Amino acid sequence: MSTATDEIDALVAVARHHNAQHQFIPSITWPNGARIAVNLTVDFDAMLLRRLLNEPPAQLAKGEFGGRVGIWRLLELFASHDVKATIFTPGRICELYPRAVRAAALAGHEIADHMWEHRVPREPALEEDHLRKTAAALERTAGRRPVGTRSSHSRALLNREGFVYTSEDSAAHLPYYQRDDAPDSRMINLPFHYAIDDAMFYSFAWLGSGNSAQRITDPDRVSDMWWSAFWQQYQTGGYLNIVMHPFVSGRALRTAMMDRLITRMKLLPGVWFATCEEVARHCLDTCPPADGQ
Repeated sequence: MSTATDEIDALVAVARHHNAQHQFIPSITWPNGARIAVNLTVDFDAMLLRRLLNEPPAQLAKGEFGGRVGIWRLLELFASHDVKATIFTPGRICELYPRAVRAAALAGHEIADHMWEHRVPREPALEEDHLRKTAAALERTAGRRPVGTRSSHSRALLNREGFVYTSEDSAAHLPYYQRDDAPDSRMINLPFHYAIDDAMFYSFAWLGSGNSAQRITDPDRVSDMWWSAFWQQYQTGGYLNIVMHPFVSGRALRTAMMDRLITRMKLLPGVWFATCEEVARHCLDTCPPADGQ
């Protein structure tokens, strides 16, 4: 029979194990004296997650809008501001919307991994197959092998396949190093939080939620929240990872909101709009992990 002391000891052991998997960077100096690095990221998954969850046709059509219309609006938005984004793209998207993937790559945006069909198989052999298929499809379509991922692929596998960074977890507000229990699994993570993710605010019937959980938020309210997050990080000299989906932020009112938000950010000096790869490589060069970590 366990005692209160045993339970506390178990919790402490879990906390120590978790802490040992993370190496945080207390401060980062950005290039050319920039005060903040901003990653504009796009999860170009279209209807793939909708299909995975066996959602009804109306939800599938919403995802299809992202591939047919929304992604083009976002690419036009980025071009109008002369900023480069990172487009996290499942391998299947190269079959469904190859023209959009090629256009994004030709415009200078980073094309990164977002799984094969928006899931990571539990079986190691199948997981490896999915990652390799996605990397090959993205390289074939975009002309360059991806070096980053937004997924839960094991870090040891990602390292073996030549990936440089992940953008999945949010244990800190600045980029940090993370590893799991496998050898050679350390990798830099570029954190994002669902509070800076458009799908959390604009998605009706999101993931099968009931009516009480619906959220169709006024874009101006989202703009205010995201500006506050940006301003806080700007003042402290930090980092912000903004997550958009073409079927969400590709709607006209929301694209217009992003236009206003980016315009407002650009009015301030020292805002570095970079791709995720640029931020990751800068951190690796200037804030390398400590030996043995």
